[in-house]
Amino acid sequence: MVVVYFVAIFAGFFAPYRYDRDDRSRFFHCPMSLRFANGGLAVQVYEGSSDFSHYKEVPGKTVPLHFFVQGQSYKLLGCIPLTTHFFGTGDDSAPAYLLGADEMGRDVLSRLLYGSQLSLSIGLVGIILRFGFGMIAGGFAGYLGGWTDTIIMRSCELIMSIPALYLIMALRSTFPPGMSSTKVYLLIVVILSLVGWAGSARVIRGISLSLRERQYVLAARTLGLSPWRIVVRHVLPGSFSYLIVAATLSIPNFILGEVVLSFLGVGVQEPSASWGIMLKAAQNPVSLAEYPWLLAPGVAIFITVLAFNFLGDGLRDALDVKT
Repeated sequence: MVVVYFVAIFAGFFAPYRYDRDDRSRFFHCPMSLRFANGGLAVQVYEGSSDFSHYKEVPGKTVPLHFFVQGQSYKLLGCIPLTTHFFGTGDDSAPAYLLGADEMGRDVLSRLLYGSQLSLSIGLVGIILRFGFGMIAGGFAGYLGGWTDTIIMRSCELIMSIPALYLIMALRSTFPPGMSSTKVYLLIVVILSLVGWAGSARVIRGISLSLRERQYVLAARTLGLSPWRIVVRHVLPGSFSYLIVAATLSIPNFILGEVVLSFLGVGVQEPSASWGIMLKAAQNPVSLAEYPWLLAPGVAIFITVLAFNFLGDGLRDALDVKT
């Protein structure tokens, strides 16, 4: 997970090209193989047919691959303008497509790295919002009880009774046309958080019901502390072990939620890069059979979700007081 997020944060540096750079002479270019030539790494040169339907190697012709080369400009961490890339050929007329190119001649590897910034960050931001709402609502519902508990829990049950995908689609349809990808991204995070906070609130409420009768909580109440301070300082910290595990296991749901929305065409739009948008090109069986490298974002999603599940299982075992 450290490696995945490190590469995502510095995607502009590790990607040889920008996510929106297109190459009209190399549609659906196959992945270029690496070679050792003249004492260093090089990429094999390919020759395409007139209709770009297939490519074949040009025997004995390679292009040297260099590290820390100058290329297209980008902003590191969103604010530092740079032109240095981790690797590349240094020649736009002889690019290095290690994972091939898509239907518009864009480098799949570069778009995969840039797309990881959106697809991975949406999980972290969504979890903060989701469990932030859930902790506050569930903590006060369990501690105060009475009509506060009734109103919050009935609201949770109302939200949970609506199919999540249809609710997300309905809320997404309210976005005005022409909205920028940044605003769409932020609103998708909010929608996914609003859909998922109810389940977290119910669990936090159950934990609060058991903690509010503990001696230290009763002592804080006797000393005259306000309900807000008691919930925040004494009740909610008792649920942190559950929150850490639940948050880790829930991040893949946000990643897959963004992927589904983008795959259905209601998420982040082109030319922005996300794993869901990239998978749209692989929904055509004919294209997938001819260009299997279009499934690269699917492999990235599989590895990331599997890593989060392993991490969540490990944290659950480590934080389980019974073991």
